[in-house]
Amino acid sequence: MKLKSTLNRRGKSLAGIFLASALVLGPVAPSALAEEQPTATVVSQNAPELNSETASAFLEKFFNSPEAKSQYVGASVVIVKDGNVIAQKGYGYSDAEKQTPVNPEETAFRVASVSKTFTAVAIMQLVEEGKIDLKADFQKYVDGLEFDNPFDKPVTIEHLLTHTTGFEIRDPQQEDIHTDFDKYISIEDYVREHMPPVVREPGSSYMYDNFASLLLGLIVQNVSGEPFEDYMQDHIFKPLEMENSSFLLNDKFKEQLATGYDAAKSPLELYAISPNPMPHGGMMSTAEDIGKFMIAFLNGGEAGSYRILSDSTVNSMETYRSSIHPLLPDTTYGFEAPFQLPGAGSSSKIITKAGDLIGFSSYLFLIPEQNTGVFLTYNQAGALRNLFYPAFIGEFFPQYAEPAELGDFEPQSAEELQRYTGLYSDLRLSTIVTSLSGTEESAGKMAISDAFLGLRTLIQVDDNLFVDEISGQFTAVTEKPDGSIYLKEPYLNPMGYERKGDKPAGFKDVNPESPYAEAIYGLQSLGYYPNDSTAAFYPKNAVTRAEFVKQILEISGIPESKTAPPANTDWSSHPSAGYIQAGYELGMLVDQGQFKPDQTITRQEAAVMLWRIYKLQYPDELFTNVKLSGSTDEWAAPAVKMMVGLGIYGPEVTLNADGSADFLSQKPLILQESAAIIYKLFTQPTDQIAAALASEQAQAGPASQNE
Repeated sequence: MKLKSTLNRRGKSLAGIFLASALVLGPVAPSALAEEQPTATVVSQNAPELNSETASAFLEKFFNSPEAKSQYVGASVVIVKDGNVIAQKGYGYSDAEKQTPVNPEETAFRVASVSKTFTAVAIMQLVEEGKIDLKADFQKYVDGLEFDNPFDKPVTIEHLLTHTTGFEIRDPQQEDIHTDFDKYISIEDYVREHMPPVVREPGSSYMYDNFASLLLGLIVQNVSGEPFEDYMQDHIFKPLEMENSSFLLNDKFKEQLATGYDAAKSPLELYAISPNPMPHGGMMSTAEDIGKFMIAFLNGGEAGSYRILSDSTVNSMETYRSSIHPLLPDTTYGFEAPFQLPGAGSSSKIITKAGDLIGFSSYLFLIPEQNTGVFLTYNQAGALRNLFYPAFIGEFFPQYAEPAELGDFEPQSAEELQRYTGLYSDLRLSTIVTSLSGTEESAGKMAISDAFLGLRTLIQVDDNLFVDEISGQFTAVTEKPDGSIYLKEPYLNPMGYERKGDKPAGFKDVNPESPYAEAIYGLQSLGYYPNDSTAAFYPKNAVTRAEFVKQILEISGIPESKTAPPANTDWSSHPSAGYIQAGYELGMLVDQGQFKPDQTITRQEAAVMLWRIYKLQYPDELFTNVKLSGSTDEWAAPAVKMMVGLGIYGPEVTLNADGSADFLSQKPLILQESAAIIYKLFTQPTDQIAAALASEQAQAGPASQNE
């Protein structure tokens, strides 16, 4: 199915691809965008005044540049200043096949998590009316909702608004996107079925939280006594004359909605999302309509004779509520921090809201002290906004891109920095893993590495603040009173924190000096193995086919499939049937017949399962020059070459003098080797390796490649 295959194509590594297999709502900077993050901002020394003439000239130049054109099929943008629209443009096509141009007045886009800003506005309206208390336990407004909270602290409305709930991650799932337009799941039913437990103390850390905004939508509905969609229409859209905005995909919007496109600019079929409506990501709108909202918000909530918010409430929504460092704020009530600009960080003078959904991306940013707002939306999920924002700021408001002024500080010693070293996993996207370690000159310096960007050096520039010596962007680390340590970095998920893993206890049968200890202990630190030193790991036990599929999907955060496997398969009644079915749906398995789930998996069979995912990102041609020794079956050779070329293997594989490697392809895969492979999936900089292989091939020329 076209939608599903598109879900599986996004990302740069296995982790990235698996992350994207779930429905994405809200801003992420997955590996697909990592290299597009701005590493330099061109700043106008004599910034022109922002007016209709200069804004239009900027838009024409930007959207007609080769860099921008590669990032959109159709785009719509509006710029407002001092209560007026100064530029409103459409570029490209809402439907490329029909050559239908984007019309900023009529072409609707899925604005995804920009929806959260509007849901927050609704909450704040009810706060103004005295019907909601920001400091109250949210359960006051939702009857009979059962979930586990082991902390002596409730989740408040404010926690929901600021993404500090402490909830276990509950992002939308793949089955929530579908083409059954008659399917109806209410907000309340969805909440009760998917309600997460609290796993961190409420208010202790920031994690982008889709479910929190879903609960806010339910609360709007319960408190107002109106269906959520009706409330939004009557209290926000109609007063602002936003006639082309809705949370319901009705016949009108089926006609107005732009066609979504994947990264290859292939069209996606129209889809619906559950629940319906979706307060945290289901809004559709036009650039013109969002412009009306921005004007009202920047005008203190006033729109003509109507006021959607009081001036004091608007001020409260412009105020950041938490930060890991003053240069890296988190969220306000309904907005989030802007992209980092090199050397400047994220300006607390600017509030933004980004959104991503299959085939769509959006970015809204407001500069209240300049009475300026910008909204950009486009029908190809990607990095256009990452290019647009620094270009706009650099052109018209370079003061926000100036290097930050940092005070005096005492660089932390190697011993002090030691407590930060270790593995960190993202609170929302657990397959994002970052490693911090000391350096040879470790006073005030640390090394940072991940599977997407590889190894870099961080230089301390303030208390707990470090700058990437290559990009000039900031990374911060903080230690909480309970001893937990959190990291915020600008590349992979700038909208959230990563938590340092626990100190690994080890296993009674894994020697700390074992060449596999780093991988096994690392995965134990991240919580993938029990952290119990009295437990046995059985490192040399063989892995079955079912065990391998289940383990790969579990560490990637992919749940069991809810589709019942065909009765004629040899695994339909297997305990891991749901994972095997999910592996089949993801393309890891291609034969839905005799899988032999309890048969020991060979190393080459495991390689092929991973290759079927990886090859969507890395073509076989990259590994033409990889040399194999030993015995590998012909059908598995491309997969094994990929594994060797990317370095996805453990210490059992060594390179020979001629550069060839014996992958031990036909041998059974054992647990310690499986752990090494999984650890490399988390930590090996495969993008960097693939780029180097491509460069080598280009320099060698076609003759060498075909030898």
